Parts: sequence; structure tokens; C-alpha cells
Amino acid sequence: MYLRESRQKRADGSVLTHLQLAENLWDPERKRAQVKIIYNCGRADDEQTTERLRRLARSILRRCAPEEIVADNPTWQLVQAFRYGDLYVLEQLWRRVGVGEVIGEVLAKRKFDFDVERSLFAMVANRALAPSSKLYCYEQWLAEDVRIEGTQALRLQHLYRAMDFLEANKEAIEKAIYFRMADLLNLDVEIVFYDTTSLHFEIDEPDRGFGPNDEVHGSALAGKKTYRALRKRGHSKNGRFDAPQIVIGLAVTRDGFPVRHWIFPGNTVDVTTVAKVKEDLKGWHLSRCVFVGDAGMVSAENLSTLARAGGKYIVCMPIHRGSEVANEVLTRPGRYQTVAENLEVKEVTVGEGERRRRYVVCYNPQEAERQARHRREVLDELAAEIESLRESSGKSHSKRVCELRASGRYGRYVRLTPNGHPRIDQAHIEALSKLDGKFVVHSNDDTLGAADLALGYKQLQRVELAWRQLKSGLKLRPVYHWAPHRIHAHVALTVLSLLLERLAEQACADTWRNIRDDLKQIKLAQLSSPNGTVWQVTEPSPEALKRLKSLKIPKPPPVLKLA
Repeated sequence: MYLRESRQKRADGSVLTHLQLAENLWDPERKRAQVKIIYNCGRADDEQTTERLRRLARSILRRCAPEEIVADNPTWQLVQAFRYGDLYVLEQLWRRVGVGEVIGEVLAKRKFDFDVERSLFAMVANRALAPSSKLYCYEQWLAEDVRIEGTQALRLQHLYRAMDFLEANKEAIEKAIYFRMADLLNLDVEIVFYDTTSLHFEIDEPDRGFGPNDEVHGSALAGKKTYRALRKRGHSKNGRFDAPQIVIGLAVTRDGFPVRHWIFPGNTVDVTTVAKVKEDLKGWHLSRCVFVGDAGMVSAENLSTLARAGGKYIVCMPIHRGSEVANEVLTRPGRYQTVAENLEVKEVTVGEGERRRRYVVCYNPQEAERQARHRREVLDELAAEIESLRESSGKSHSKRVCELRASGRYGRYVRLTPNGHPRIDQAHIEALSKLDGKFVVHSNDDTLGAADLALGYKQLQRVELAWRQLKSGLKLRPVYHWAPHRIHAHVALTVLSLLLERLAEQACADTWRNIRDDLKQIKLAQLSSPNGTVWQVTEPSPEALKRLKSLKIPKPPPVLKLA
């Protein structure tokens, strides 16, 4: 069966072409094939006829996989196949949140000679599907691995220019996206969790300069924005004290959706970032915002900053010897209230009147047992090490003692006798054992009960999960950029990708890796025939259909393009 053209010459010399569905049947009497007209489609120059044939072709291709078409008809060729399902879902989520519309609104006053929105989506999708450098994204991923509509005319310079645009308008874009997402998902925006992490660079020397004059101008943004040198040596949270780094702050909602991010020089101390975060979020006009931070954010100045203008906070208090928490809070007698199987709480108030301070002592029995078991294992190893030192003397003995005291694993348990011999510090061990499974939460919000404060702080792990996803799944590093404004843009792209992944994870109640593995079974095939080229999407598997249903995303159309 095939599409047949029938030509008719008219009296005025013009030729009419009609399209017919025909089939060749063998005539045994005449011993030759006879043409049988099955259906007259109409004139070839009629648009309605063409549209009917396109619908017919789509309905036929919906029932046929590309491999079957190629196998059944040698005139067809499978030119290439691309992963499509996961990319299709990312684009649908990108549109659902309205990222493209936000970018269009910001672009309204400017004109570019390329599609900025398509460039940004391509780089965001690359972080979620195949994290790589921008050069690899352009030369390999966009050129050969995927097919994204509207990116065929893009060049490498367009990707970098789109990054510069994103960085120049990052604050406005983040704010608009957040409020669109909050309205769409009815997000709980009363509690904002905040934490920082460090991101190191594989370079030998930090960026030069420091202080107020330490500024670097981005070439694409010269005259508009200045940047302090970012890559500095500081306190590393991943153990890379030998490498320059930057500090990234991230605020997320109770559900783990990123609200906003900040980038600071690598030598920035965590407690000095709170004032900047408080000031920036104040401009978002949130109805009520409770700031939740870790012990690294606690200082008298920070708590005063957070409480200013009626601000509320929940913070975990560091436990230092001789501090109010150690002397008055942890030693206060009282019964614990059971909140969950692994959480008991006890409220303690210090002081009176307006100067009173409210604390909640939290106790996790399971964590206490784990810490005690771990300490016993370490002490057994330490005892064996000290016993072996008795048999040695001289310089090697002194060197081993110094290494033992400097060890992060054993050093806290070791003390020296007046004769210089190492011993296990039993008094310190007894003091530590009283803190097993305990942490102290402090808040100035009287409307929240003790259980609410403890559970609110424990949800700070949402930020930890976001860091893990940014660094592992999205591969935030290695960073191949050296210019400060490009580093800012690289982090912004990764956070946008995190937002799309969290949308998918919340809808499917599963990890993005599992969702992606099910969706990437949907392929986009380019088929070539004597009559033209067809871009066809394969039929989704049952697993992929289940993911699309959870995401409330329709099946991709079976035919994307007929040429």
C-alpha cells in the first residue's frame, strides 16, 4: 500500500494532481500486478487534503516503532536516535513553573541576536542529564546526544552570553520564579532553612587581592557590576584545606525547594553571611519567615540581626565549656517529653521577663547509642596504640605521641602525664558521654511549642540533601570557569536544575535518578525515507507512563516533525 499521484491535464494546459491510497494486487489470470485504488484523498494542492494525510500518518506511526518501520521497509533508514523522555519532562516542568515567561519579561527591554531562553534551558537540562563543561555541552551533547527544539542555530558564544545575562538579572529572575512556584504548589513559605557549604577549585594560588579594593570586572558586564575576587583559602567543609574555594549559601523551603542562593569569597566565615541573607529576603515581602540555621550561624550579633523588626529564628546552639548552654541548660533537671521514637524534648527557660531566653534540649536515644558504641571502638583502638608505645622509646616514640595527640580521631581522648606519657582522659570521656544524642535548640518564637522547635530544626537536613544533590547528582564541581561572574552564573544554572529535579521528585515521591532512568527509555528517532524525514517518538514503557501520570504530564506526541 502506498500513496499514488494521479495527474490530469486540463484544456487550458494546466495539470491537476490527485492523491490516492493504492495497493498493488497480483492478477493470476493476467499474470501481472494490478493497481487497486482504495481511497481518493483529494487534490494535492488542497491544504485540507495535506492535513488529513498528516493525521493519518501520525495515527499509523503511533502503532509502529521506528525499528519495525525500518525492518519492514528497506527504503526506510534509521538515521539516529536520541534520549527524549527525561528531556521532555524537564521542558514541561520548565514551562509549568514559567521560567521561560520570566526570562521573556526580563528580556522585554533588550534585544539579542539569539534565543536566550533556549540557551539557558539547554544548559540547565545538561546539568540534570549529563553534567559537563559548557564546551562539551555545545560540541557534543547538543550536537549529537540530544535534540532540543530551537537550539540548532546556537553557538558556543551564545551559551556564554546567556550565562552573563542570567548573572546580571539573577535576583529578579529568582524572585519571580519563586513566587510563581509558591502560587503553583501552595508552598509553605513560613520557614526558610539556610546553610552554607564550600566549593573548592583545582588551582594552586587563590585570586589576588582582598578587602574593599579587591574587585574584578566582568568583561561582558563592565560598567554594570563589579565582583570581589572569590577563590580564597578558608575553612573547608570537605577537607580540601589545600585548595582555594568559594562559600555558597542556600535557602530552601520545608519541602526542599531552593528559594535563593548566595556566593561569598572563600575566606568568609559562616556567621558573617546571616546579615546579607536577612536583608535580601526582607525585600521579598514574605508574610512570615522563620529562619532556621545551624550552630555555625550562631553569634550574638547574628541573633540580634535576625530578631530585628520582629524576625523569628530557630538555631542550634553550640555547646562550649563554661557557656550558658553547658552550665545552665543541660544541667537543669526535668522530664523529657516523647515526640517520636527517636526524639525526646525538654524545655528550659533562662532568665526572667523580656530578657528570658528559651531553649529546648533534644535527646535522640538511637543516636546516643550509636555515639557510645563508636566511642568504645575508638577507645579500644587508642588503648592498643598506647600499649604499643610503652615498648618504644626515643625520637620515634615522641613522634608517635605527637601524631596521636594531633589526630582528629584520637586526640580529644588523650592527655599527657607529668612524665610525658600518653594516657586516656577518663574525665573528658565521662563529660562527653553526658552529651550523647543531645543537642540544644534556641528560638525567640513563643508561638511554637518545644516539639515544633525540635522538629523544625531537624528539617534543616533538607539543605544537607540539597547540597548532596548539587555536588553529586548535578556535579556542581569541577568548575571550569575562572571569571567571577561566570562562576556566579554556573552556580545559578545548577540551582535552577535542582529546582526542576525537586519538582519531579516531589510529584513522583522518588529520586531523580530513578525517575530519569525510567523516562530515558522514551527515544526520539529520525527516520529517512524516499519521501522525506520523520521525527518519531517511541511508545512509552509502562514505567515511563507511570512517571508521566505522577507528574501530570501528557504523553509526548508520536510525531514531532514531518519533512
